[in-house]
Amino acid sequence: MDYTQIEIYTDGGCIGNPGKGGWAYVLKADGVFEKEASGSDPDTTNNRMELTAVIEALKACLTFNAKQIVIHTDSQYVKNGITTWIKKWKVNGWRTAGKDPVKNKEYWVELDHLNAQLPVTWNWVKGHAGIEGNERCDQLVRQAMDSIV
Repeated sequence: MDYTQIEIYTDGGCIGNPGKGGWAYVLKADGVFEKEASGSDPDTTNNRMELTAVIEALKACLTFNAKQIVIHTDSQYVKNGITTWIKKWKVNGWRTAGKDPVKNKEYWVELDHLNAQLPVTWNWVKGHAGIEGNERCDQLVRQAMDSIV
């Protein structure tokens, strides 16, 4: 399917960090097509769930032909990581400015690969601020975490 714009809200979270976690996204394409997805992990971190949410959302976009994809995330870690920090990490052999290995490298590698294939714009939104898409993702994340026994 061809779309002018796909707008995506993502979220991830954990009960305990590490602990049981959930991720979710809400995707709207040209305001006519909508998809929601979520998942869980019994032993993970908040940052991994935030990364998983955007990775899964972008994987879903691979089946569409979109002129623009806008990701709305409430994670500064994800937004700053993919738009700024990753450039230096790659130059430095996946090391931080402090020479430590980049945490969650396998997630960043996958996200970087998807980001390079798609016309993505990254936008940070304040969490728990009444933004409809973000609030829906938060609800889906909580449901995903609650599903873990």
